[in-house]
Amino acid sequence: MNTSTGYLSVPFRTLLWREMLRFLSVPTQTVVTPVISAGLYLVIFGLSLGDRLPRVNSVPYGVFIVPGLITMGLLNHAFQNTASSIMIAKFEGNIVDVLVAPLSYLEIALGYMLAGVARGFLVGGAIYLVSLPVAGGRVAHPVFALLMAFLAASTFALFGIIAAVWAERFDGISAFSTYIIVPLTYLGGVFFSIRALPPPWGSLALGNPLFYMIDGVRFGFLGASDIPPRASLAIASLSCLFVFAFCVLLLRSGYKLRK
Repeated sequence: MNTSTGYLSVPFRTLLWREMLRFLSVPTQTVVTPVISAGLYLVIFGLSLGDRLPRVNSVPYGVFIVPGLITMGLLNHAFQNTASSIMIAKFEGNIVDVLVAPLSYLEIALGYMLAGVARGFLVGGAIYLVSLPVAGGRVAHPVFALLMAFLAASTFALFGIIAAVWAERFDGISAFSTYIIVPLTYLGGVFFSIRALPPPWGSLALGNPLFYMIDGVRFGFLGASDIPPRASLAIASLSCLFVFAFCVLLLRSGYKLRK
């Protein structure tokens, strides 16, 4: 029986819809909590301290941090969506059902990734709405901002797959997030410009792939960035493609998935 409709097969659409229903069924966890956290950052740094802090890249500090907060929210929740879903599937033993379904490994990786991106964009969009009183809704290059946000969310949704496959327990997911995701995020320029960092820290920050994603999203919103936006786009694109290819190979190998 032919299960394809155009370019999207029925099994692929089923996997994608199932993964999206997972986070849509718990809006308090997926939207309300991250929006409250981002709102607190905006109140502290945007409203309370914003006028007392120097302008960054010719914009008020409260406006400067908004793209970073949006990026931080969308990539964290893209990561959590795929990591928690696959970890639960491993724990319950039904991940094998996905692997033996009439899906290619590319479709499996893409289905989990797009669901993570959807959750990331839902969170990022909510943070954007909350930031309107501070930033005023400024978006200098909306298409570029969306493209960079998509690459950031996709990359970290794929990282969620890697973390869940590697981890033996949920503690492994927390360790991956605590020791890798969080440091990369906070050292990636969410709250500062690398131009303000003394040597050699500014140069070291250029080795953080997340910096290019945050800086690219910031350029899309504010029209100002620490490095040329084309460089951010190129590095973010290559990072996403590399991680996607690795995820497909990892799923194909069945590492820690087939017992």
